[in-house]
Amino acid sequence: MEDLGASEVLMPTLIPKENLQQTGRWETFDALYKLKGTNDKDYALGATHEEVVVPLARQFVFSYKDLPFGIYQIQNKFRKEARAKSGVLRTREFLMKDLYSFHLCENCLDEYYDKVQATYWNIFKKCGIKDKTYLTFASGGSFAKYSHEFQMETEAGEDEIYVCKKCRTGLNREILDKEFKCPSCGAIEYDLVKAVEVGNIFKLKDAFSQPFNLKFVDKEDHERIVMMGCYGIGIQRLMGAVAEVGHDEDGLTWPEQIAPYRAYLIGLDDTASEALELYKELTKAGVEVIYDDRDVSAGGKFADCDLMGIPYRIVISKKTDGKFELKKRSSKETEILTKEELFSKLS
Repeated sequence: MEDLGASEVLMPTLIPKENLQQTGRWETFDALYKLKGTNDKDYALGATHEEVVVPLARQFVFSYKDLPFGIYQIQNKFRKEARAKSGVLRTREFLMKDLYSFHLCENCLDEYYDKVQATYWNIFKKCGIKDKTYLTFASGGSFAKYSHEFQMETEAGEDEIYVCKKCRTGLNREILDKEFKCPSCGAIEYDLVKAVEVGNIFKLKDAFSQPFNLKFVDKEDHERIVMMGCYGIGIQRLMGAVAEVGHDEDGLTWPEQIAPYRAYLIGLDDTASEALELYKELTKAGVEVIYDDRDVSAGGKFADCDLMGIPYRIVISKKTDGKFELKKRSSKETEILTKEELFSKLS
């Protein structure tokens, strides 16, 4: 998000009723959790934050010189899902990365929208799911003809999408027209696949800036409405999607860039002191490592390492004779390395 020039903020979870009334969503957004506050004041728990971010932007946007800009947050969202299911894939409380962008014109929005799309593909590549993910056309609701979803193919998914056989663009079943043509290339042959949505992007245009009168003065001294976009990734859902494609019969296989730890350290044959010393050295060198010092069998530790999906396993034992055994989670082979070689591999 910061590569896109966006700044991180944290917006409130409680959204006043009057903000949501201004856009009409207090009455129409069925997924809102509503509650009473002090002096019988009405609030909703944040399901999304357009009604907060736009009034915030009004305090800073006056001239064309104040645009464009983007702000993002990583924050819990609350939605009254009728059917919370599939573990972390559909929940009523979830962590979301949401980005909002503000622009001078529709062309400026279009350019930024394409940059975000490329950034999302980069994120999904790092998460190891890009090859199974499709850019999918979905209904734009009242904002535009289309929005875009990033749908990852998995039998655990609850969505069904049509994937164009020619260009591999996805089309959500809910927006199918009678002609059944791919919106990207015009082809008419599709594969039907089950999928889970791991991200979405919308061109909001003036759908939220208009109700809050978010305007700026252009170079000709004319008032114009601000154009907006919003872009979301559900963190838990993304994690669940990665787990769906990143596992084998022994457990998870986390991609290195998002694994909870880079290495799993095990000391055998009364090498606890040597293992602890290595743990301290690796941690000091910036290597994220978990040290398993439990009083359980070696087999139990090996099994838990595989189950957790940590990318590398380090073993110290009398057999390694002052060296270290390194095994990659995705490989059956092990290496015996000196300390210098080990640090070089993990740094």
